[in-house]
Amino acid sequence: MDSRARVGIYARVSTKDQSCELQLRDLRGFCTARNFVIVREFVDVGESGAKDSRPQLNELMAAARKRQLDAVLVWRFDRFARSTKHLLLALEEFRSLGVQFISYQENIDTTSPLGQALFTIVSAVAQLERDLIRERVRAGLRNAKLKGKTLGRPTLTLDRDRITRLRASGASIRQIAAQLEISTATVHKALRQR
Repeated sequence: MDSRARVGIYARVSTKDQSCELQLRDLRGFCTARNFVIVREFVDVGESGAKDSRPQLNELMAAARKRQLDAVLVWRFDRFARSTKHLLLALEEFRSLGVQFISYQENIDTTSPLGQALFTIVSAVAQLERDLIRERVRAGLRNAKLKGKTLGRPTLTLDRDRITRLRASGASIRQIAAQLEISTATVHKALRQR
């Protein structure tokens, strides 16, 4: 990666009484040593790592999608991602955007051959996990069918004659749907089929 690479720094602490200063000091020093240009520091304070959406993380991802960054630098994986799945999805998106990812504490740098190899291994493990889950679901569905269970929604039995009589008596589509506890779309469909 070019020594003048544009880097977005991401730091996070879970509570308002904590400080990101230790993370930021280390990350700024890393950028200085590598001669990286810090485009922006994205800092979430008082944001749980378990949240799907964090304001500054969302802005970081938007900057990456707009190709404003060459690399994303974080202090540790757990400061960035809420789960392994979240991390892998973000890393895959960064890869597709041509954005490198560096974790300072874990010493993972996708700009290096070792970092690329590790990312490939982690991606393969994630794919294996998705495939295993898919196979378990299919096996469960096959087992349920063999035991005679009916899968999917229950079949709706309509009294089309009653729908037609209610409509002929002046009831609105909504009134019919409410009375029969069905959707208005189902009432429309039943009336069209008469």
